[in-house]
Amino acid sequence: MRPGITAKLFLAILAACAFVVLVYGVAAQIFLRSTFVEYLAEQDAARVAELMPRVEAGYARAGSWDQVRANRDGWIALLQPERAPGQPPRAPPVSDQTGGVFRLALLDRDYEVILGNPDAGRDDVIEPVVVDGETVGWMAIVSFEKVLASAESRFFSAQLRAWWLIGTASVLVAALLGWLLSRTLLRRLRGLAGATHRLAAGDYATRIDAGSPDEIGQLARDFNQLAHALEHNERARRSFMADISHELRTPLAVLRAELEALQDGIRPMTPESLSSLHQQVGQLGQLIEDLHDLSLTDIGALAYRRAPIDLAVVLDTVLDGMRARFAAAGLALRARLTPGPLLMTGDERRLQQLLANLLENALRYTDAGGEVMVTCTRGHGVLRIVVEDSAPVVEADKRARLFERFYRADASRNRASGGSGLGLAICRNIVEAHEGDIVAEASSLGGLRIVLTLPALED
Repeated sequence: MRPGITAKLFLAILAACAFVVLVYGVAAQIFLRSTFVEYLAEQDAARVAELMPRVEAGYARAGSWDQVRANRDGWIALLQPERAPGQPPRAPPVSDQTGGVFRLALLDRDYEVILGNPDAGRDDVIEPVVVDGETVGWMAIVSFEKVLASAESRFFSAQLRAWWLIGTASVLVAALLGWLLSRTLLRRLRGLAGATHRLAAGDYATRIDAGSPDEIGQLARDFNQLAHALEHNERARRSFMADISHELRTPLAVLRAELEALQDGIRPMTPESLSSLHQQVGQLGQLIEDLHDLSLTDIGALAYRRAPIDLAVVLDTVLDGMRARFAAAGLALRARLTPGPLLMTGDERRLQQLLANLLENALRYTDAGGEVMVTCTRGHGVLRIVVEDSAPVVEADKRARLFERFYRADASRNRASGGSGLGLAICRNIVEAHEGDIVAEASSLGGLRIVLTLPALED
């Protein structure tokens, strides 16, 4: 059985604390043995060097060590720090404060102790006493480690016990904190895991309380955004399927009724009846074509052949092709374009489709006797196209949804106009593919105003 996240977190904290305690203990021992003891040895060597001139001068006066052996008081005086007349007393050297006076010894040339610590020998800190170029003896100071050798084991044992007590207490505290922390984290992670399972099972209304603003809280907020997006997509999918079935059912029902009437002889085979059938087939074909284009633009699979083009020429071409239909519908089509070329990089065919869809939308949903105004300007590195029409008006809460597939503001722009409800959705995808923007606003003419911006090509 593999350990869970609680056990892993608990063991990680516990191991980290134990490792820190171990490293601290080893480092303290190394520092005590090497750094501090070495420092004391340096002070001892400096003390021996300080005494050396006075010892050499004493031997030179006496000519032997006999006088030194007989004068122990002189030895004590020799070890006192020198002080010039009138100089205030000064603190003894560090070596003396750590027992250096009692560790000093004077050895003859055969390393026999003359005066001082009887344990001194050639293995200690030792310097030769040289008089007239001849080594007549040795000044030695017993090392600090050698003096402490007998007491060191007791000191180390005491330090070891203290270290184990401190380490055990630290590990217990770390274990308690690790248990509390892992329990808190696990509770929140279990909530996330449970919500994820519900979301995977199709419950898109699942939400999580984000709690504190830490990483897990941010993960919970991201989860809520994901759940909201999935819920929205699921509603859109169901709405899309309902709209598709409705849009296909209507022309198919008309076709079936017309064909059954022809089969039963209720309606004769005339050009008018064939024209009605042709109209319904055309409506079905247009719906299927729009669905195909929309699916391609949604997944980014629609082919775009980008090249430098003059948007003014493209717009003139589309306008010329639509003027007769606008006139037949009793609508005035006006255009106001900025003089000169309006250069951009794009797919000419798709831009024609985009502009034709916008004009087709205005043609279908503008009341007879109204007008449609198209303007195109350039400024600040973008091309701005505005298509606005007269009544009927579209309410503000409905304008924001006009670019959704199959959406219509039913009160004024209804299915009787014959549109599939996909044209503006295709327009939005084409604009986004050209790195542009499209919005719907209220028109000063009393109807709808579509504002389209596309990046201009620098001259």
